[in-house]
Amino acid sequence: MTRVAIIGGGPGGYESALVAAQLGADVTLIERDGPGGACVLTDCVPSKTLIATSTRMAVLSESASLGVRFSGGGDGEVGGPEVDLPLVNKRVKELAWAQSADIEQRVADEGVRIIRGEARLVDPQIVAVGDERIHADVVLVATGATPRVLPGAEPDGERILNWRQLYDLPELPEDLIVVGSGVTGAEFANAYLALGSRVTLVSSRDHVLPNEDEDAARVLEEVFQRRGMNLLARSRAAGVKRVGDSVEVTLTDGRTVSGSHCLMTVGMEPNTRGLGLEEAGVRLDDCGFIQVDKVSRTSAPHVYAAGDCTGVLMLASVAAMQGRIAMWHALGEAVQPLKLGWVAANIFTDPEVATVGVSQAQIDSGEVPARIVKLPLATNPRAKMQGFLDGFVKLFCRPATGIVLGGVIVAPRASELILGLSMAVQQHLTVDQVAHTFAVYPSVSGSITEAARRLMQESAY
Repeated sequence: MTRVAIIGGGPGGYESALVAAQLGADVTLIERDGPGGACVLTDCVPSKTLIATSTRMAVLSESASLGVRFSGGGDGEVGGPEVDLPLVNKRVKELAWAQSADIEQRVADEGVRIIRGEARLVDPQIVAVGDERIHADVVLVATGATPRVLPGAEPDGERILNWRQLYDLPELPEDLIVVGSGVTGAEFANAYLALGSRVTLVSSRDHVLPNEDEDAARVLEEVFQRRGMNLLARSRAAGVKRVGDSVEVTLTDGRTVSGSHCLMTVGMEPNTRGLGLEEAGVRLDDCGFIQVDKVSRTSAPHVYAAGDCTGVLMLASVAAMQGRIAMWHALGEAVQPLKLGWVAANIFTDPEVATVGVSQAQIDSGEVPARIVKLPLATNPRAKMQGFLDGFVKLFCRPATGIVLGGVIVAPRASELILGLSMAVQQHLTVDQVAHTFAVYPSVSGSITEAARRLMQESAY
């Protein structure tokens, strides 16, 4: 029986443990904090739970145009929704630990041995956890990453925070400054704005989400500003300091921004120190990420790696697939190498931004020839009924064959809508095939088939 040792219990770790156990391996999973790892306990699950509450708040706050009114408490004043942040945070933490318990039960049911503790490699086939030595034929490293700390802006857990410290706040931040306008910064800035905080978003680039679809980023900027967010573009933070019960962010151009709290979202650093990786022959890049190939192998024999510690794409879905691929490969199963062009990603703002396949930037640069159709959400009947007017559906296909290459959806629940496009990309469907697929009427997904019909019509000329 093949012995497998997995270091790290996040998606890359527990999903690989399930695959290995189902293939008959003797599996040991070592996790420091709890099954599910940081993804479930402090990052993805908690943040999306908080965002679910903020989305409800946004819907309630903007429901007057649909004819929904709030009755007043007295003196003829109209009441509105309010946030009980301690209750929100309690729900966030309880749901995270419940999800962790579900994962632990699922993994245990497959016969996986779970060890709580910190692990390190003694050599490529021996893992040490305290005084215990675990001998393995295959080792998978899935230790994740941790929020990067900007020198001069070290979190104190009270006023200067990273996103893992938000759920201990006793009350809603009155004036929240978010440093960093990537995916994490945009999500939390959007969420706390909807919950009732005044929010300033500090972006070092020309616009928010600088690495995402520019059309989508522009839509979000318009929505953020319409809802009252203060956007500081081309502004880089040089430092953050506490001033009594407030914070002061100093920008590199000398300006200062004051608020009650500051949230730092300036990237991630891999959890690869102190694991004995380089001593075991595992090659790291200049930033400390583990270098892997398309089947998750490292430079050391018998050692694989998956998830954020590899820096490939910091998504739970990618970590899980890397882990599965590693086990299929290590245990002799047929396996298809990781294909990043098939990865669907979502930004959980309001509206959401979902993408798959090639990007608009690749098309504009001439790297990928494609035809494009973009339909504004404002023309979709279901979106009109629900009062959702911000967003669009954009579809890309090959000029000659009409094969779907990718797309972008900016809409409420775009994370659910993108699956159809993901299947089209992965299965090499044509716009003709998508156009002939029935969509419910009325539905937002109807814009996907409508976009395909327009591309199909273009190919006829």
